[in-house]
Amino acid sequence: MAASGTALAGLAAFGLFCVGCSTGGTGTRDEGPAGGQSVAQVSPRPVPSGTTPVTRRVNVVALVKGDPAVSEQVKDVLEPCAGKAYPVDTSYGSMTDGPSADVVVNVMSCADSVGIGTYVYRAREDGSYENVFMAEVPAVYGTIDRGDLVVTTQVYREKDPMAFPSGSEVVTYRWTDGRFAEHDRVHNDFSRGLDDTDGELPAQTEPVEPDEPEERAEPDEPDEQERSSGN
Repeated sequence: MAASGTALAGLAAFGLFCVGCSTGGTGTRDEGPAGGQSVAQVSPRPVPSGTTPVTRRVNVVALVKGDPAVSEQVKDVLEPCAGKAYPVDTSYGSMTDGPSADVVVNVMSCADSVGIGTYVYRAREDGSYENVFMAEVPAVYGTIDRGDLVVTTQVYREKDPMAFPSGSEVVTYRWTDGRFAEHDRVHNDFSRGLDDTDGELPAQTEPVEPDEPEERAEPDEPDEQERSSGN
C-alpha cells in the first residue's frame, strides 16, 4: 500500500509538470509567446502571387508530329532511338504569360545527339497549344532563362567536324507584343589548334645563307733587292 501510494504520488506530480509545460510555462516544448515576449521567430511561407502559370505535362512527341509547321525531315527523325526513348529534351516555364506553362521542345538526332530543331508552344485558353517559335538549323538548342528564350546555335566552317565547331551564336528572345523578339545576341569564337586550320599552309622553305664575297688578291710587294736595284 505504501509503495502504491508513492507511485500514485509520483504520477500525479509528473502530470502536474506536463500541464505546466503546456499552459504557458517555460518548458522546451513551448512554441508561443511567454510573458508578453516572443521566444521564437518563424519565417513565413511564401505565398503564391497568382502570376505563376500551372505546369501541365504534355505529350511533346505527339505535339511536334501533329504540328503542320514542323518539317517532314524532323518528323522522320523523331523516332525512338533505343526502346521507347525519343530524342527530345523538354523544358516548361513562363515566358509568354499564358494560362499554363510554355513548352520548349528540342529535337535531336539519335546518332550524335545534335539538335536539329527547337520549338516553343504556348498554351491557349481551351487547353490546346500553338507554335510561337521554331528554328530548324543544325546544332540548335533552346532553353528558358529567367523568363526569356535563349537559343544557342553552333557555327561550323567548311572543314569543321561535328564535334568541333568554330563558334556559337547565343540569341536571347523576349516575348513582346504577342511574339518573340530578339533582345540580345552574343557571338563566340572558339580556340582552334595549330593542326586545325582552314586550308593548307605553304611549304616551308629552307633558309639559304648568303654567299660570302670572294677575297680580292692583293699584289705582291717587291722585296728588298728589287727595291735597291730599282733605285
